[in-house]
Amino acid sequence: MMETENLTVVTEFILLGLTQSQDAQLLVFVLVLIFYLIILPGNFLIIFTIKSDPGLTAPLYFFLGNLAFLDASYSIIVVPRMLVDFLSAKKVISYRGCITQLFFLHFLGAGEMFLLVVMAFDRYIAICRPLHYSTIMNPRACYALSLALWFGGFIHSIVQVALILHLPFCGPNQLDNFFCDVPQVIKLACTDTFVVELLMVSNSGLLSLLCFLGLLASYAVILCCIRERSSEGNSKTISTCTTHIIIVFLMFGPAIFIYTRPFQAFPADKVVSLFHTVIFPLMNPVIYTLRNQEVKASMRKLFSQHMFC
Repeated sequence: MMETENLTVVTEFILLGLTQSQDAQLLVFVLVLIFYLIILPGNFLIIFTIKSDPGLTAPLYFFLGNLAFLDASYSIIVVPRMLVDFLSAKKVISYRGCITQLFFLHFLGAGEMFLLVVMAFDRYIAICRPLHYSTIMNPRACYALSLALWFGGFIHSIVQVALILHLPFCGPNQLDNFFCDVPQVIKLACTDTFVVELLMVSNSGLLSLLCFLGLLASYAVILCCIRERSSEGNSKTISTCTTHIIIVFLMFGPAIFIYTRPFQAFPADKVVSLFHTVIFPLMNPVIYTLRNQEVKASMRKLFSQHMFC
């Protein structure tokens, strides 16, 4: 901390981590390391497969590549520092480092939420308006939607950071988490944060809830369209939609739990945060590669080509 004109200014935060038990920390360290060593190769393998296979040029795979990139980037923001902190006696992050981590977490997280909305729109057009699909989801539209979701994530994150930057921090400086996030940081401000908390809940919580409900409604419409059509190809379509619905629940469940309620500490907060930042980015490569026949076939072809070479 730094004192300026008798006012103490926080220059760093101390992260309390997941647990104070050394045995538990070692176990979680090993598990997180294993997850991380799967997350990065798995997501980058999806990206490389989609880029290298001319047969995977449909908009679905373009957006899947974006999703894999977001998952890999999201895990990079939290997991490496988390692994280092497990081996450190004192877990310290600077004020600027904390704000930077918070910005990229919400930038990438909101971008992924908007991407899931775009993917639902893509499936709706493909299934319910198949004759107009190639016209609506042309390459220019796909790139425009991709740019829009990145811009939307940026605006969302800037709002979060702008609200926090106006708060005074004069102590204490202990964050009850293993990374910097809005609820824990706001609690440390030495001023009344009721209005800021409401704005944060409206920004993050309401956004998560509305996207979640909108996605459920859109997939309900898609499933109704499938039922009204002949059975040919329905199993593949239902499998794709099921995959997307699973991702939606895994993505939005923790986000809604954390951001749609007043910023009060609950015993499950750290576990939910661990799932959201470490385990969820692993779900994308696992679920998509196990349930998507085209991606699995392309990966097998890719492996066979490299092994033959």
